[in-house]
Amino acid sequence: MSERVRVMLSEEEVDKRIKEIGDQISRDYEGKQVHLVCVLKGGSFFMCELAKRISVPVSLDFMSVSSYGSETKSSGIVRIVKDLDEPLKDKDVLVVEDIVDSGRTLSYLLEMLRDRGPKSLRLCTLLDKPERRVVDVHVDYTGFQIPDEFVVGYGLDYNQKYRNLPYIGVVELD
Repeated sequence: MSERVRVMLSEEEVDKRIKEIGDQISRDYEGKQVHLVCVLKGGSFFMCELAKRISVPVSLDFMSVSSYGSETKSSGIVRIVKDLDEPLKDKDVLVVEDIVDSGRTLSYLLEMLRDRGPKSLRLCTLLDKPERRVVDVHVDYTGFQIPDEFVVGYGLDYNQKYRNLPYIGVVELD
C-alpha cells in the first residue's frame, strides 16, 4: 500500500491563522501573563509558532498523555507519560493542542488540570473536528474546523511520519 499527502491547508493559510489567534490571545490576556501548556508531541509545532505571535508575557510547559482502549471504545483510562514541571495554581493557563477529535482524552485532561487550581483555564487548538466529538469540550481558540479526514503536518503524524510538513495535508492511501 502506498500513500500520498494532499494539501488541505497551505503553509501561508496556517501561518496567517496562527497570527490571528496570537493577536486575539494577546488582546484577551492584556496585562497578564499566559502560561501555555503543550500536549506533546503533536502540539509542539503549533505552540512554538503561536508563542512567537503572542505579545503578552508567556511561559511554557509540556505534558504527554496516553489513552488506552480500543479505537471503537474508550477505556476511560488516561496515563500521564510526562507531567508538568511547574504548578498551575493561580496561573492563567492556555492548553495548546494540535487537534481536537472525540474529546475523550482532552476532557479528562482539562478536568485534571482544573483540579490544580489555575486562575483561568482555556483551550486552543490548531484543528477541530467537531463532527467526531463524543465528549463535549469547549474550545476557546480554534485555528480551523476541518472535515473528518486523516490529517498530517504541523506536528500531526502518520506512523511517526510527516510531522515536519509546514502545511496540513490529508493522507491518501492507495
